[in-house]
Amino acid sequence: MDRTLFLFWHDGTTPLPDGMAFHGDAHQLTPGMWLVRSELPRSKLYHELKWQLPEGTALLVTPLSDDPDGWPKFKGAEPGALAWLREGV
Repeated sequence: MDRTLFLFWHDGTTPLPDGMAFHGDAHQLTPGMWLVRSELPRSKLYHELKWQLPEGTALLVTPLSDDPDGWPKFKGAEPGALAWLREGV
């Protein structure tokens, strides 16, 4: 099955639970912002992540292009973010 690249954002002031299951490969960009590659469709991934967070935590899950020309531009991300993107291509 194909994997989709997603941006997962949550209120960075709320720590993720120990053992957070991303249902795919994940790399943190900044506190509260992650890139996730998953075989799950967006709605299913959203709910799987939401159920692990404290009730009322703000979050966003959106698909991104997995084509290098469509990758998001970012600055100040955790080390290894661009390498992580390249590894998944």
